[in-house]
Amino acid sequence: MNESVPLIDNFIDTLWLERGSSEHTLEAYRRDLLVWSRFLGEPSKLLIPPELALDTLLAQRKHQGYSPRSDARLLSSLRRFYRWALLEQLIEADPISHVQAIPLKASLPKTLDEQDVDRLLEAPDTETALGLRDRAMLEILYACGLRVTELVSLRMDSVNLRQGVVRVLGKGNKERLVPLGEEAVDWLERYIREGRGELMSDITRPPLFPGRHDDFMTRQTFWYRIKSHAKTANIEKPLSPHTLRHAFATHLLDHGANLRVVQELLGHQDLSTTQIYTHVAQRRLEELHHKHHPRG
Repeated sequence: MNESVPLIDNFIDTLWLERGSSEHTLEAYRRDLLVWSRFLGEPSKLLIPPELALDTLLAQRKHQGYSPRSDARLLSSLRRFYRWALLEQLIEADPISHVQAIPLKASLPKTLDEQDVDRLLEAPDTETALGLRDRAMLEILYACGLRVTELVSLRMDSVNLRQGVVRVLGKGNKERLVPLGEEAVDWLERYIREGRGELMSDITRPPLFPGRHDDFMTRQTFWYRIKSHAKTANIEKPLSPHTLRHAFATHLLDHGANLRVVQELLGHQDLSTTQIYTHVAQRRLEELHHKHHPRG
């Protein structure tokens, strides 16, 4: 086994303990650091890599066809690792400080228009328990703008149907309350009343939306379900696990919501993260103007 792994594990443990980073984020850091460690070859080189080693690796990855975004994430992981090593006094200077940031084209999030969303929400067969579960999940995802991980992690005690809110545990273990809306409340009530008990052998278990063995559903399982329902709804646009989250934010802004309100609902720490949706909304307005205005 690579001798540098314990050092990487110490770094990952620190991120988990101090920042409450998600398993998905931690695994991405681990993968990037293992790529770097294997490239260096000798464990002793991890803290003091040869000069220009990272330049060589990035040039090699470019030749192999890696995307700029993938390289930017690798660089970000390494910068975080060496900042940690400096704070821990494992090194005296950042060995990759000379490497410049990788320029990226701003990519607008993929989203669906409101008609597409309606068709997707109506795709599950709500005459079945599975269909009721999926319909309730899709309704909540769109009504609240949750991350998929936040959705599949919901517990029975996460929702207050009387008040119409859901308590969400987001990134960094930060909680936020998000309104459900009448439609989502209606479907959630029906699912709990008619579907959940049929899907579970022990309804006292905590998952609101169970997968196998009364346990929490995985992100991958729900993503598979979304793709299946999109096919049923004849939606051919490219989808991602965040598609309905993007639609939630974009449609709120389309209808005049305040950007800071959207930031709070999404659980973004930085307003600049939310501002990408203003570009999506602006693009949509330009398309409508071009299509409908006599001089568009």
